[in-house]
Order: sequence, then structure tokens, then C-alpha cells
Amino acid sequence: MIIVTGGAGFIGSAVVWKLAQEGIEDILVVDNLGEAGPQGKWKNLVNLRYADYIHKAEFLRRLETNNDAFAATAVIHMGACSSTTETNAEYLMNNNFKYTKAVAQYCLKNDIRLINASSAATYGDGAMGFDDDPDALDQLRPLNMYGYSKQLFDLWAQRSGVLGRLASLKFFNVFGPNEYHKGDMKSVVCKAYHQIKETGALRLFKSYREDYSDGGQMRDFVYVKDCVDVMWKLMEHPDINGIFNVGSGRASTWNELAAAVFSAMDLDPHIVYIEMPESLQASYQYYTKANMERLASALGKYTPTPLHEAVADYVQMYLNSGDPYLG
Repeated sequence: MIIVTGGAGFIGSAVVWKLAQEGIEDILVVDNLGEAGPQGKWKNLVNLRYADYIHKAEFLRRLETNNDAFAATAVIHMGACSSTTETNAEYLMNNNFKYTKAVAQYCLKNDIRLINASSAATYGDGAMGFDDDPDALDQLRPLNMYGYSKQLFDLWAQRSGVLGRLASLKFFNVFGPNEYHKGDMKSVVCKAYHQIKETGALRLFKSYREDYSDGGQMRDFVYVKDCVDVMWKLMEHPDINGIFNVGSGRASTWNELAAAVFSAMDLDPHIVYIEMPESLQASYQYYTKANMERLASALGKYTPTPLHEAVADYVQMYLNSGDPYLG
């Protein structure tokens, strides 16, 4: 059995989809489905094949009270609060750091493969670069509590001497199917599609730095299908462990991303540049780019889907679809 925590969420449900593609259906989904509205996470599960579901609180209780509660071969731990704007620090500490530590301790004690979701938010403003060298971990300064909660687990794993027994993945700007429940945390691709459909135009923030034009701010955008391909390879190679970036290895501008969305929708670009809220200006990231050398060295050649192809697949196969979920 393979356990996928956060299995009804964005990346987690894509993992369940990938496992089923590989012929694995003995999957335990762990999550908190919340509300059953039309944009609820439950819709991510409808097209998927899995064996059982358990609430995240019951899962944790059983982990902590029964040493052999789950006869699992692997845990893919995607469950966490993924909101970069969450202000309840105690909630993030408990839900992201302490919960993940409990999952890791259980896996280590029972010799279960663990793949964990860290985040590129641990890099903060990027002043220290985006190199996933574990020796530089304690030099990173996340800008928000979400990033700090992810950083804490990576530091715990390193200081406990167990980083060589698990894989912790720093995801960059992930986009793709099954993110529809995420509200403000949806990718710009998803937001742009609906904004363009409604208004015919896309709004992007102006730049407040002379070295970047409006819409010239850069991000490493990575397709969720590429992310789950990486996790599958790590499942196949349980001897490969440590911290790894998961991005495209390319920095693309918001203008390039916008052009890809308009092209996928068969429309001419129409971009309106708007003022950035003052609360964001001081901490806004103008550049992110994953260094993918360590992952490529560990797993072999890494060839992510080019941005325009990934956006086209997402828009034309999912966002345009009446049933826009993986399955």
C-alpha cells in the first residue's frame, strides 16, 4: 500500500493519478475534505482510483498510538497548509512542521519510503540563490511563516541525521489540473484563463525595479505532471534521498506566461499592468529559478515540459473541458 497525504489536494491528487497510471491502486488517501461545495477538493477524487480514505486527524492519531498501524511501502507526504498568506503561525507550526515530523518518525521507524513536499518558499528573497545544497540550509531566510514551516522540517531532518533516508522536494511555481479548489493560491495560469474568458484581458503587476520591465518579473514555472514524474522516479529509486529542487530550471517572465495562455486560448495578447499593493512591494520576488543539477545528477536527464506546451495542455485538455480533472 502507498499512502498519499493531502491526496485530495492539488499535487497530492496528481500523485494518485500518476500511481494509477503506473498500475497502482492500493492507495490510502489522507486528507481533510472540508466543504462539499462545487469547488471542493472532493471533486479531485471523483475520477481517481484508490483503495481507501482517512481523515488527517485520525491518520495522525493512529501513527502516534500504533507502531504498525499501516502496512505501507511508501508515504508521499503532500499534506500541509499551502497558503503563503496564512497568518496563524501556531497552525502552520502544528500542521506543517510537527505533523510532518510525526510522519517522518513513523516512516523511519518502520523502514517506509518517505517523499515529502518542501517548498521553494524556503529560499526567501533569493539573496542566497536557489541551490538545493543541503550544506547551505541554515543560511536560508524564508519571507513568510509558510516557508519557515517547511524550512523547519528540512533543518530537523538534517540535524537529526536522517536526511539521507528520505526525499524532501522544494517545489517551485507549480501549475496544472486539480488546483481549482485553491482560491487565491491558484496558479496565475488558472487565474489568467478565467480572467481572460470574462474580460478579454489579463492584469499583471507593474514592476517597481528599473532592471525589470512591467511583466518582466521572472519565475520558475513547472507543470504538475512533471512534478509527479519526478516523484515516481524517486519511488523507483528509494536509495536516492536528500533535498531536491523541483522546477523547470528556467526563469520565464510573466509576459511569456501570459503569451502562452493567450496562445492556448487562440487569442491575441491583451495585458493591462496594474499597481502592486504596497504591502507586497517590499517582499515581492522578482526572480526565481531552480538549480536542477542535483536532481538531474541523481535521477538522470531531466527534461521538463516547455512552458508553452505545458500551458497549452492545461488550457486545452483541462480548463476548456467540461470535466477538468485528472482521471
